[in-house]
Amino acid sequence: MSNKPLFADIILPVPLPRLFTYAVPDDLTHLSSIGKRVAVPFGKKKVYSGIVCQLHHNQPEEYETKDIISVLDDKPVVNAYQLMFWNWLADYYQCTLGEVYKAALPSGLKMESETRIIYNADFEAEFPLSDRENKVLDIIAGKKVCSINDINQSSGLKNSLPVVKRLLEYNAVFVNEHLKESYKAKTEKVISLHPDCQSEEALQQVFDKLSRAPRQQELLMTLLSQVGGLTGAITNQSVGKTQLLKNANASQPAIKELCKKNILLEQVRAIDRLDLDDKEVQIANALSEVQQTAFDEIKTGFETHDVTLLHGVTSGGKTEIYIHLIEEQLQQGKQVLYLLPEIALTTQITSRLQKHFGNKMGIYHSKFADAERVEVWNNLLQQKDYQLIVGVRSSVFLPFSNLGLIIVDEEHENTYKQFDPAPRYHARDAAIVLGNFFGAKTLLGTATPSIESYYNAQQGKYALVELTQRYEGIEMPEVIAVDVREAKRKKQMNSHFSPVLLEKIDNALLKGEQVILFQNRRGFSPFIECGQCAHVVKCVNCDVSMTYHKHLNQLVCHYCNHAMQLPTVCPACHSPAIETRGFGTEKIEEEMSLLYPDHKVARMDLDTTRSKSGYDKIIKKFEEGEVHILIGTQMISKGLDFDNVSVVGILNADNMLNYPDFRAFERSYQLMTQVSGRAGRKNKRGLVVLQTSNPKHPVIMDVINHNFSNHYNGQLEERQLFKYPPFYRLINITVKHKDQRVTNKASHLLAEQLRVIFGNRVLGPQAPVINRIQNLFIKKILIKMEKKASPAKVKDLMREAIFNLQAQQEFRYVTFQIDVDPA
Repeated sequence: MSNKPLFADIILPVPLPRLFTYAVPDDLTHLSSIGKRVAVPFGKKKVYSGIVCQLHHNQPEEYETKDIISVLDDKPVVNAYQLMFWNWLADYYQCTLGEVYKAALPSGLKMESETRIIYNADFEAEFPLSDRENKVLDIIAGKKVCSINDINQSSGLKNSLPVVKRLLEYNAVFVNEHLKESYKAKTEKVISLHPDCQSEEALQQVFDKLSRAPRQQELLMTLLSQVGGLTGAITNQSVGKTQLLKNANASQPAIKELCKKNILLEQVRAIDRLDLDDKEVQIANALSEVQQTAFDEIKTGFETHDVTLLHGVTSGGKTEIYIHLIEEQLQQGKQVLYLLPEIALTTQITSRLQKHFGNKMGIYHSKFADAERVEVWNNLLQQKDYQLIVGVRSSVFLPFSNLGLIIVDEEHENTYKQFDPAPRYHARDAAIVLGNFFGAKTLLGTATPSIESYYNAQQGKYALVELTQRYEGIEMPEVIAVDVREAKRKKQMNSHFSPVLLEKIDNALLKGEQVILFQNRRGFSPFIECGQCAHVVKCVNCDVSMTYHKHLNQLVCHYCNHAMQLPTVCPACHSPAIETRGFGTEKIEEEMSLLYPDHKVARMDLDTTRSKSGYDKIIKKFEEGEVHILIGTQMISKGLDFDNVSVVGILNADNMLNYPDFRAFERSYQLMTQVSGRAGRKNKRGLVVLQTSNPKHPVIMDVINHNFSNHYNGQLEERQLFKYPPFYRLINITVKHKDQRVTNKASHLLAEQLRVIFGNRVLGPQAPVINRIQNLFIKKILIKMEKKASPAKVKDLMREAIFNLQAQQEFRYVTFQIDVDPA
């Protein structure tokens, strides 16, 4: 064995573009291995947990290495596939490995350094302390142990560090850096027979002893029956304390007494937070003729391609095809990742998949408690129960070891793209790369493919399978466009609803059918305006109007969550003529409740689904017919399946079409088609009423005629002409600073530097639609790169230009964010 000192390159959760090398002390050499977490000192006082990325004998020359403090794991928590995947993400999406590590691991596996300040009870002041010092010392003495944050909050000081530093020098307090382990296994108390009583003779004596304590005797009998008689007791089986007390109808003191007498033994064991009981599983339904053809074509596509695009109409029965494909992989002992764009969708689909796959299926998304996410992670890591994972975009980070298939459902959805913080990855594209590492196949499924995916299929890069018939031959919904400008001119509009829409809603409700109304804006009113001077109340931190939420009676900024009470008079001219303008889901809900008082109305948006079970409750009530009219934002457009919906209303098609983005038409077509797909299921044709000021708009015409290829060809022509994806790769650089002058100067200098390197591929800088968020002024620079350009090379050149700027004192605190393939 080599006597050379061992060094480890560690990934730390810091946004610095490098790994950090630490020395491995001799006593930790045998414990250190790639993928384990280690505690390391960083800076003067910080302690971080990091991941071992490499082990080697090369001592760094440019700095003195510090020692690893401890190895935190018995086995690696990150596998080799994940490290390869992290490296690719950092390279392609132009971020650091530390940023990927922060995004990938559930919080429970990332340990935080917390500076604990501890009061010295023996301290006696040799001279009078200042008012500040006394104040801070009183806080620490009261709490005994507290963090810097606690002191800041209690004292009202912005930064109490200098005061704490002085108190340290006086020996009034101590500092103890410690790592806070945030994941704790869930435990339960269990009862078993004491080892001294695990024989027939011993038990006989015990029962004799307890002849005068019938309650204790009964409790012991209940335990023996629950562990399967004496044989179970001898093998030291245990039962949950709560369950035992319930079954024996006994009290805590009875158990306590038996434990005292060394007859029973109480212990604590870790239990799963996840429901892993064996469930009855059903065999998958037989596929229809059309579905079987699509299934066979997908299999054929996989023989020659790694990726297949399934372009299937809404309610064409795609999920049933997925179930058959998953079943096949699981029988081969492979793992499957099923990605969904929205947590709301996991609710409906998981109950469907659970019937077929029982406890082989795990769910992973952010509404779960962190401890539950850690358990899903560990379950996969130890290759225990889970073979199928259903989850949202963060599921690509899980520790798979044997992936056979990845299904990306609703692949066109922009929610697959991570916006903030870095890595700003697209889960669909990342999943394809992840699949390649395992030699797994990826299936992209959607009724409205993204232009990029359909182009890849047309070019032969992906296999293409078309499913053009709805399940059981149900007709595609009829789409009617209603001209709201004309209706308003004729004074026919009842609030935000055209006469046609109200007539169709009346008919549906009379027949006992359900209605969905779509408005892609939450809140009661997008802004409030003074009727006298036209002043619009804006957020103090962002350059955007505040949205009125009636149930809170507050104005809320949807960018920074700043809230304020609704003013009674105009802040500018003090006129009481404050009026709400526009309409959000909350206003629609109120108006529908007034128009249809005998029918139950519900709303599904970010405000009503904040809890873990928020989605489930609303969807369940709608499925069971308790709710007759469902109003929602884009959440309701994604693959939800309701049998009794006959009318869908799209209340304002124009605000989607007029958004200043090259993808506005593509998004509008997708959203309108997907929402339309919720109408007409099982046994009748649905109806969609689309309210617009421009019924002859080409996108609206394509939605009415269900004409995807016309929409696709029109978009492709424009994209080629103006150098947009799929022909070019876009990179967005966002420059932010609290001083507008500094933001402008930094963005202009960066754009000039980049033009020297990339020429006219660089556009901008320009101010976005909302040019101030959270008191930071924003400028954007857009780069259009040819597809064949090396992402790693581009990254190096861009980073260099940014570092040159940040090296200048003036731009030290300017934030530069790089977004590759912005959504």
